[in-house]
Amino acid sequence: MRIRQSLQLLATFLLLFAACVAGSAQEADLARHFDYDRNAPLNLKQIAVQHRANATVYDITYDSPKGGVVPAYLVVPKGRGPFAAVVWGHWCWQNSSMRNRKEFLEEAVALAQSGLVSLLPDDPMSRPGYVPINDPIDERNATQFLQEVVDMQRGVDVLTARRDVDPKRMGYVGHSCNAAVGALLSGLDHRFKAFVLMAGTTSDEISQSTKAFQDFRQKFGPEKVDALIAKYSYLDQGKFISHATPAVVFLQYGARDEGITPQQAQQYAAVVSEPKQFKIYDAEHNLNAEARRDRIHFLVEQLKLRSVSDSVILGIPNLYQPPAPN
Repeated sequence: MRIRQSLQLLATFLLLFAACVAGSAQEADLARHFDYDRNAPLNLKQIAVQHRANATVYDITYDSPKGGVVPAYLVVPKGRGPFAAVVWGHWCWQNSSMRNRKEFLEEAVALAQSGLVSLLPDDPMSRPGYVPINDPIDERNATQFLQEVVDMQRGVDVLTARRDVDPKRMGYVGHSCNAAVGALLSGLDHRFKAFVLMAGTTSDEISQSTKAFQDFRQKFGPEKVDALIAKYSYLDQGKFISHATPAVVFLQYGARDEGITPQQAQQYAAVVSEPKQFKIYDAEHNLNAEARRDRIHFLVEQLKLRSVSDSVILGIPNLYQPPAPN
């Protein structure tokens, strides 16, 4: 009996070991698509500087591994550190004046007094000289998303190169399009300890199950759409965020968001590995002051920051959501 039990335990162990090896191999195969040279020069350049009461805001650029430069704000607290750090990814609402690194600037400045260094990059579509991609099944949409992910990773390199940054207290906040970037990063780059993903997708499979996508597929041709999905299947955030652990993921959605219904939000949340937090607010795609308060408290807790007073949080302007263009 003992021999049989021992053999059964051994068999179970071997099966689990084989599954782990297979899983690691699969993750490595997916991750190779995002490889870049972390030792390449950052070519960090300072364009301008602005002094605030509790922080210094640097207007900078750094090289993108995919070509060109990344414009960004770097917000540095007063003092010597070591400081926690966050990379912030803005939303992509088409006609918003905050469709760039300015979206989270005041939030980052407010958090500087809690001991946080912030990097706020411009998405490729917000950079000078960007030419819009009008064809929704143009492959450049996929390669641009790949660049967004790599540029954010390079942003971590910018932060960890600083002596005043604690590399063990790194976070990411992303809204809408850059929430999707964060969802992929959560299982790709384990330098991050905590993620706040606002009103974004976490799984291509779930997104492709919606009626809106099925209508899109029929409009542009099932064969063309399916071929594009197959070619860039490694960009599916669900293959990464299901392995975000040990990072903590906080998902925020709006109950009145026309792009993501509460039911879809719950489906997106179900894909995410533990530990995670999930909340739906009485808000549209831009979310609201309650969501901002909650994510600040989440970052304070997860990154071991000094607390931020309610009066300071209330002083951060709300994000205006313009009517969607026709």
